[in-house]
Amino acid sequence: MRAGYILQGILHLLQMEKKNDAVSWLLFLGLSLIWGSSFILMKIGMRELTAVHVATLRILSAGIALIPFTYKAFQKIPRQKLGVVILSGLCGSFFPAYLFCIAETRIDSGLTAIFNSLTPLLTVIIGISFFQLKASPKKIIGVLIGFVGLCLLPLAGPNGIDWKDVSYALLVLLATVFYAFNVNLVGRHLKEAGSVNIAAVAFSFLVIPCLFILYFTQFFNSAFHHPAIWLSIGASAILGTIGTAVASILFYMLVKRSGAIFASLVTYGIPFIAVLWGVIYGEEITLLQLGCLGIILGGVYLVNK
Repeated sequence: MRAGYILQGILHLLQMEKKNDAVSWLLFLGLSLIWGSSFILMKIGMRELTAVHVATLRILSAGIALIPFTYKAFQKIPRQKLGVVILSGLCGSFFPAYLFCIAETRIDSGLTAIFNSLTPLLTVIIGISFFQLKASPKKIIGVLIGFVGLCLLPLAGPNGIDWKDVSYALLVLLATVFYAFNVNLVGRHLKEAGSVNIAAVAFSFLVIPCLFILYFTQFFNSAFHHPAIWLSIGASAILGTIGTAVASILFYMLVKRSGAIFASLVTYGIPFIAVLWGVIYGEEITLLQLGCLGIILGGVYLVNK
């Protein structure tokens, strides 16, 4: 509980900070680190649990972690905005959590990264089409440059891309559509709402549905006497508290500070973390991969500039 209030204090300081590039880049790097590490936690979770169980525990853990902030959050969110906040929780976290977990059972991380990187492009397309988003040519060019670099990154690796079960990549594509819609939704309709308040209200509505899903999918009949299953449950819980609850708050802050397009470029930062994890585990990194990472970073810089 004390850690939760410490987190709230840190977030309050960030929200009070004068809007500047340094804070935006700090949020960008933090989200890249958190979401870039989430795929490993998903893999650990699905060693002993099903994809549905991991996704449900992820959302449930996020909701429980934000319970201390829920009461005040309901008081601060305008009644007419409650529906938008709940929709944001569904599109930004709930549906993508299931889509990513199911997709990760059949496709490799390289293919996942490519389809996930469509988020900025879809953000621009959906924003211009439905949310009156104004995107300068420089921002669109930056998005395209980053996308090219990210598409080349898996191809530059020593093993290339495994195209087996590519149809499961469509689940990732659908998740990016939800992400892009949510980014525009927050940027357009929730700019005045506090980031902690948005996350707390959104996830509090998902706690009870998650409990029903766990009950009807026989999660409570699992072999809890085996230590291995608790490792998977723990990974799913960390994925929820850090990879969803904390990350959602930081993401809402980034959208309101730097706009929908720059915030969506977090998906371009994920490969940096994926490559870093690969180096830690002894994987080879090629000069071509470093070049692709440079192209991605150049695109992100152009958008923010």
